[in-house]
Amino acid sequence: MNVSNYLAIALLNQVFRNTNYTRPTTLYIALYTSNPTAADTGQEVTGGAYARQAVVFTPPAAVNGVYTIKNSAEIPYPVATATWGQLTHLGIRDAVTDGNLLYYGALTDPKSILTNDIFKFSVGQVSIDLS
Repeated sequence: MNVSNYLAIALLNQVFRNTNYTRPTTLYIALYTSNPTAADTGQEVTGGAYARQAVVFTPPAAVNGVYTIKNSAEIPYPVATATWGQLTHLGIRDAVTDGNLLYYGALTDPKSILTNDIFKFSVGQVSIDLS
């Protein structure tokens, strides 16, 4: 996954310039039909009962020599009451609506979500590292 411009600036300021960054208390996974990009310009799904879902990550653990965190529980989305389109990317955001994009990446297997479909991430499917 890739770090957003927002988070890159916040972390650089926090670590190297002693400028406080207020961490979010809850993180959410947003689904996109286009690449969110580091500048947060992608098209997030809207309508059809779509809602961002909260995510909790495991403590960092070495995976092939790289410290990694993964989602610690399954992340189900509501049943789609309308077509959501072709899901291609996900984003980790700091608010249930609006807010800031922190990390983003392409889905391994893009998926079309039609009316009555359910989308979910399995335990450990969402992975972030600092490599």
